[in-house]
Amino acid sequence: MINRTKSKNRLDKLFSPNSIAVVGASRDEKSVGYGIAKNLIEGCVFKCRYCMPFKGKIYLVNPKAGMILAKKCYHDISSIKEQIDLVIIAVPAAIVETIVRECAKLKVGGIIIISAGFAEIGEEGKNLQERIVSIASKSGIPIVGPNCLGIIRPSAGMNASFAPSVPPRGDVAFISQSGALADSIIDWAIESVYGFSAIISIGNQADLDISDFIEWLGEDKETKAIALYIEGIKDGRRFMEVTSRISRKKPIIVLKAGRTEKGQKAISSHTGSIAGSYKIYETAFSQSGVEIADNVEELFDLAKALANQPPCKKNSVAIVTNAGGPGVLCADFCESMGVNLAELKDSTIRKLDKSGKMHPAYSRHNPLDIVGDALPERYEAAINILLSEDYISGLIVIQTLQTMTDPVEDAKIIIRAKKRFKDKPIICTYMGGMFSREGWELLEKNGIPDYNDPKKAARAMKALIDKGKRGLK
Repeated sequence: MINRTKSKNRLDKLFSPNSIAVVGASRDEKSVGYGIAKNLIEGCVFKCRYCMPFKGKIYLVNPKAGMILAKKCYHDISSIKEQIDLVIIAVPAAIVETIVRECAKLKVGGIIIISAGFAEIGEEGKNLQERIVSIASKSGIPIVGPNCLGIIRPSAGMNASFAPSVPPRGDVAFISQSGALADSIIDWAIESVYGFSAIISIGNQADLDISDFIEWLGEDKETKAIALYIEGIKDGRRFMEVTSRISRKKPIIVLKAGRTEKGQKAISSHTGSIAGSYKIYETAFSQSGVEIADNVEELFDLAKALANQPPCKKNSVAIVTNAGGPGVLCADFCESMGVNLAELKDSTIRKLDKSGKMHPAYSRHNPLDIVGDALPERYEAAINILLSEDYISGLIVIQTLQTMTDPVEDAKIIIRAKKRFKDKPIICTYMGGMFSREGWELLEKNGIPDYNDPKKAARAMKALIDKGKRGLK
């Protein structure tokens, strides 16, 4: 294994290489080797507005091809006479050991092994995997994988993977033990305009494991929150030490697979990991300050709130809504999750009355129902008055779409409130679809999370209360 005390800096070549070699580049458009080559040369296979070609040097290695995608091919990696920062290997497992030996002689900066057929298939594959790690570690070369998708760094225009496309640039890092799950998340992120600072597929964790990447991301200026999909952890003690330390400065959210006996059996055939009791993992996460998500959707819902909103310093929250039903639902969800709804003081009610903006039938209690015909100025008065109260530490804003509702102007009011009340989190629930889209997109672009379900908003606020308890900024 590599020297863990130096691993943080050694991972830099994996995320910001100046040169990349693809061993196993192919002319077959349906192959992994072709996909990786095209991703580097053109940015992605499935085109979207976020695709950017890799700006560094690209070397393609295939002894049977002269040119691929209009780039010269090398017979082997040793034929490349310049320094190589990163090598991506996509050849049959039986050949990988030979390639790694060549990489060790050349002292490359890092290796990503895409190839499968290692510890996940049994004892023979496990032995091969251990030999490869031993060869690389003697030369100080970190390995990602094997049996992984690769790494994507949107800000650097680096799609060092066989994912078909790339997501927008953002501030959430995603570490996944499933490459296929990461693929699907990328597709969803493009449509949802959900940004990532990095997407890392760790595969079998033969060398670098999830703790190494959490540690590196903990120092990464682009990353504000770390989302994890985990099947098994190699070194539980180190994981707890690293997450306990990093979670004090950056939120970490985890989705753990293998909660049932059948799920644990499936894990062992997927990545060769030993899943272990979910209760043990749950306790370890809790003790390490890691937020636990129940499903994929919640994983990224919580990540965007924790990345972009300040902590809720006290468990004392208010709800503003233009519809009674969603407000009641949100109140129920808040109570069930331990989110305390503040009792509105008489002095607060008087301020609302004196604003001259409230409907005669507004609720005068929390949730604050400002009635369905609420125009932007009524939202503005309610939001600013509630956030100006010291005893209210966070706000959930619900909007349902009526004929007079103005989603964009309401969003602008919320954005101004965020700038004015910087130390209080605001979570939004724009309930609706196409006619609300422009409004919620504006919110999201300004770092204000929006959810189409009051339950999600309550869960996000609960995470921000937990963030406050941990002393995070």
